[in-house]
Amino acid sequence: MTGGARGSGAGTTEELALVRRVAAECLCYPDRPEPLPAEPAALLGPVRHAAAVPLRSFLDRAGDLPPGELARHYVEVFDFRQRHSLHLSWWTDGDTRRRGEALLRFKAAYRAHALEFTGEDLPDFLPAVLEFTAATGDDTLLREHRPALELLRLALTEHGTPYADVLTAVCATLPGPSPKDRAAALALARSGPPREQVGLDTLTPYGHLGLLPVLTEPS
Repeated sequence: MTGGARGSGAGTTEELALVRRVAAECLCYPDRPEPLPAEPAALLGPVRHAAAVPLRSFLDRAGDLPPGELARHYVEVFDFRQRHSLHLSWWTDGDTRRRGEALLRFKAAYRAHALEFTGEDLPDFLPAVLEFTAATGDDTLLREHRPALELLRLALTEHGTPYADVLTAVCATLPGPSPKDRAAALALARSGPPREQVGLDTLTPYGHLGLLPVLTEPS
């Protein structure tokens, strides 16, 4: 696997897989009345990778919420705000016919590892991609959509939701963004995902341009 942290936050491939597995669970709808169970935190117990730090922060904050509050917050953050989309191809292909081809590429990536996508959601759903990456060690889909992940992280940070910590953890499992990633993130931030409807107002720029210097070249 190409992802990894440098310096004191470095961890093993197994640790990266655990972080991604827990992040996937955190980003799924919490369909139980009580907060997240203790199992995700227990899985992270031995992990030294720096990505585990924000993920533990999210689990601590989520565990302190009253019953049902996490589910209500999830709906408020992800179901009513398109620019918090957890579907990676929305960020790159928007509401265009091209998106269908992108979704097929996700399915093809799963099949290349003898896996079949059977979820009720679309195959580009970030938790599904994280589970796939954790299981196979293939982080290509995450790396290809690094600009989208960074913009989603920034959008959640601006919103003030604990879910920003989960995206921070996901991004921390990946190598530093390349100049191409940075240019793509800037383009997305200026224009928003592409749209196919003619005659409609274009999306307002994301408003995260002032934060984008966090996208730096690897040292």
